Amino acid sequence: MTSKQRAFLKSLASKEDTVVQIGKEALTPENTASIEEALAARELIKVGIGQNCLEDIHQIAQTAAERTRAQLVQVIGRKFVLYREGKDDKKKISLPPDRKGNKR
Repeated sequence: MTSKQRAFLKSLASKEDTVVQIGKEALTPENTASIEEALAARELIKVGIGQNCLEDIHQIAQTAAERTRAQLVQVIGRKFVLYREGKDDKKKISLPPDRKGNKR
């Protein structure tokens, strides 16, 4: 993902509400399933981490991205943004092309 594409996704995410909340148990299989469902429906999601979660926020975000095969767009405060391109029939977000003219 290019910096231009990342900036585009950050601007879209700034207007979005948090759709998944992670509590003190950190990243559970249930949280991962919720993130997976939200990504399938929306492509770009914002995930919040509760104040009572003592785990490292960056580590949780990276693990969530790996488990859901998504790209970590940004971590800001106690929230992070994930993006996973939708299937052709459910694709909602069109990324700006990179320097070579590719979408990815």
